[in-house]
Amino acid sequence: MTSDAGKSVLVTGLCRAAARRGIKVAPFKAQNMSNNSMVVRSRDGRCATSSTSDYGEIGRAQWVQALAAGATPEVAMNPVLLKPGSDRRSHVVLMGRPDGEVSARDWHDGRARLASAAFAAFDDLRSRYELVIAEGAGSPAEINLRATDYVNMGLARHGDVSTIVVGDIDRGGWFAAAYGTLMLLDEADRALVKGYVVNKFRGDVDLLRPGLADLEARTGRSTFGVLPWHPDLWLDSEDALDLDGRRSTDGARKVAVVRFPRISNFTDVDALGLEPGLDVVFVSDPARLAEADLVVLPGTRATIADLEWLRSRGLDRAVLAHAAAGRPVLGICGGCQVLGRTIADPHGVEGPAGSEVAGLGLLDAVTTFAPEKTLRVHEPAGYEIHHGRVTGETRAGAVTGTMVHGSLEDDGIRSSYLREALGVASAVSFPAARERRLDLLGDLVEEHLDVDALLELAG
Repeated sequence: MTSDAGKSVLVTGLCRAAARRGIKVAPFKAQNMSNNSMVVRSRDGRCATSSTSDYGEIGRAQWVQALAAGATPEVAMNPVLLKPGSDRRSHVVLMGRPDGEVSARDWHDGRARLASAAFAAFDDLRSRYELVIAEGAGSPAEINLRATDYVNMGLARHGDVSTIVVGDIDRGGWFAAAYGTLMLLDEADRALVKGYVVNKFRGDVDLLRPGLADLEARTGRSTFGVLPWHPDLWLDSEDALDLDGRRSTDGARKVAVVRFPRISNFTDVDALGLEPGLDVVFVSDPARLAEADLVVLPGTRATIADLEWLRSRGLDRAVLAHAAAGRPVLGICGGCQVLGRTIADPHGVEGPAGSEVAGLGLLDAVTTFAPEKTLRVHEPAGYEIHHGRVTGETRAGAVTGTMVHGSLEDDGIRSSYLREALGVASAVSFPAARERRLDLLGDLVEEHLDVDALLELAG
């Protein structure tokens, strides 16, 4: 019914539940808006060459959902990805590849082309999978956008898709939102809505049942289950920088991650957040950074603008002081570029063509932006996604830079870095932890939702 209602979590759990039953299932989201993306290979999961054209971007949530489904992630699972560049403009990724920009003003006119691509991707997945579980975006009752919608009821109408309305009851007002959402839909859209799922419920579910019965009497739609709030139900972050539940006890080594205004791919530090010997926090002021044992400069969607922000807040001086004291600094992608000597933009990728700015100078490296985006997957872990080409040295004492996202998810790479940088021994397996959480989510869905009824709706 809203953004952050738990739709991604529900789809992930249903994908795991369906896969457990031997169903060939795939996730789908027509349009995602996030700066946290993953690089995936071609449709069949193979690459004939190492060319960047063999790869594409999708939203992190759909990548995790594919893992839960036991499916190979591919660009058709998230055909339209919008990466916010400012409050009013977004970079468009269409079928995994950059496709220009769109503004709030010209958004209406540009949606028809995106809708056509999204519908074609959905139809393609349907032809190859027994079950496709589609996730909407925001609310299906955004009636100001309905005429050009292809993500919610527009997709449902296109594919004659049975629809479930998901709501976060922890926010309050769930019953009013559930009833109002249905009433705002036109008759044809309303006919596709088959019922509700309550998410993030705390307390005794018996206290909820009279209200659910009343809602069914008023709308003719039943509730297919009530998912409880669970403290261990953490999945890869996408739209929120919420590390609650991943903080460590007193005595842990402190990791300060610079909270760039245009931060991207911040899941790079999720694996650090699971280490019991580390206390990971996002910071935006020099005082908190000065307390850290390790400083991380993460990825950013706008390296030059966020470097300027870093300097405006005095964070550059704090990073330099941290490095001068011999304490470790780690820069990832945009963060790596910030640590170098210069950043040049000859083609105007991020700003005026021909511009050049000085970096922090902690690495003897230079960055040059190119019009074509580099997309590449690494083994055993990690991926590249950037316009900036870095040449020179990416290591100087305790200062390390890398253009590879996700490498810390590999237990061997993370263990080696933590031992060398902080003298800390890794105590967790990140892939195993993710798999346990996917299984936990599948267990919760099986226990608290009527999965058989939902599968019957899907035919």
